[in-house]
Amino acid sequence: MPRRRRILVPEARPALDRLKRDLMGEEGLASNQGSDQPLEEEVAGQLGIPLGKGDDGELTTRQAGKVGGAMGGPLVRKLIEMAQQQLVETVQDMPEANGKSPPPGTPGRSDL
Repeated sequence: MPRRRRILVPEARPALDRLKRDLMGEEGLASNQGSDQPLEEEVAGQLGIPLGKGDDGELTTRQAGKVGGAMGGPLVRKLIEMAQQQLVETVQDMPEANGKSPPPGTPGRSDL
């Protein structure tokens, strides 16, 4: 069986799985339905790649790359977009961005 990477925040797994399924639906590679089939198997099936349960050691590098690339590209783009948006919001909430001086003792103050 393929090893699933350990996620540092286990509570994030369902949200990450939902995000992947939604993105693959937008790409036309998976249903947005509550499928019991693992997303990787569903995407591989739609790409005509024989991915199944257990060891997939018979797959070629090209076949494995098609599944990983089809899933990874949109996911990485979306995660970068989300991180950029969060960074913009964080910076906008900083006192310096609003023309205010940060409170005394704040790292980065020039008078410390």
